[in-house]
Amino acid sequence: MSAFEYKAINDDGKIVFGRIDAANDSDLETRLMRMGLEMIRCKPASRRDWSLGRSKVGRRELIAFCFHLEQLTRAGVPIMEGLADLRDSIDNPRFREVVAGLIEDIEGGKTLSEALERFPAIFSKVFYSLVRAGEQSGMLPDVLRNITESLKWQDELAAHTKKIVMYPAFVATVVLGVLFFMMIYLVPQLTSFIMSVGQELPIHTRALIVVSNFIINYWFMILLTPPALFFGIRHLARVNSQVRYRVDGIKLRIWPIGPIYAKILLSRFASNFALMFGSGITVLDSLRISEQLVDNKVIEEALQRVYRQISEGVGLTSSFENTGLFPPLVIRMLRVGENTGALDTALANVSYFYNRDVRESIERVQALIEPALTVVLGLLLGWVMLSVLGPIYDILGKIT
Repeated sequence: MSAFEYKAINDDGKIVFGRIDAANDSDLETRLMRMGLEMIRCKPASRRDWSLGRSKVGRRELIAFCFHLEQLTRAGVPIMEGLADLRDSIDNPRFREVVAGLIEDIEGGKTLSEALERFPAIFSKVFYSLVRAGEQSGMLPDVLRNITESLKWQDELAAHTKKIVMYPAFVATVVLGVLFFMMIYLVPQLTSFIMSVGQELPIHTRALIVVSNFIINYWFMILLTPPALFFGIRHLARVNSQVRYRVDGIKLRIWPIGPIYAKILLSRFASNFALMFGSGITVLDSLRISEQLVDNKVIEEALQRVYRQISEGVGLTSSFENTGLFPPLVIRMLRVGENTGALDTALANVSYFYNRDVRESIERVQALIEPALTVVLGLLLGWVMLSVLGPIYDILGKIT
């Protein structure tokens, strides 16, 4: 099949643009007719058009998609009509193409979850597994509402994470810029005057001169080494599972970001696990799916141990406790849920606990990072001023 760009009109007379795969023009027209569209014109998609069609689908677009689909299905609107309305209102060409593909697959006899599964880059395994559970239980609107709330939480969490990274990154960039300016331009001019006098320099001034000369001579290495190390380690982690395990372990331990990162991963796991179990997916299936979502080999291996222990007859709470990853409060919540039979409520409490803890941890670390970076900048400026102006004052004192 080839990719075609088309212009069509729907039953309401609205012009619709999109992209779809078809064998030829006649096949394209047939596919559009099944989607309730009448083709006006079409053309083969060029390489440039394809790249536009591959534009990223953001989390907020998925939130809007789930929210509107939940409202339409709850109101009794057939799924095909709801998807058609969504397709006509989507601005993102890639997402509009995906929704058109969903309509075509459902027209061909697939269920919504089966159609979603064909686009794993956009709809995660948790997403279409939950939709499948909602279809089987007849609770699709409730499942879509839960997915919407989960995506909103993820978006809020991402915003908090950006907040803790953006400000320190900005201040660190300013600090490095000031440091390079002083070491490359300001310090050499002042130290050349000091050294011309022939006075013995204090040790902190000599250290400043050594650092300044090193930065002047090897500035390109200073700029290139960090990204080279970053990309080199990332490549090794992709091709070597042992390196990946070690790197993921360091990510969880490095202070102050590591503990927050661990809480974010465990919060994501608890939220998805609660969603899946509450929607009727079994504990073992929920664990198997969750292993693929944590994106950390250390936690993934711990969840695999939990899966094996539960499969061998060990209790749920004991299996999680044996990992050593979850705090005592979470273990107690799981034990209460297991003993009372209200495991879904316990998992929701676990998710709430982690959500609150992550937000509070981010706020605490952000409150610590800002003054710490200010102190670092002040110390650098103080070092330069003391090392440069101190000898100058000594020279002026001897002259007077």
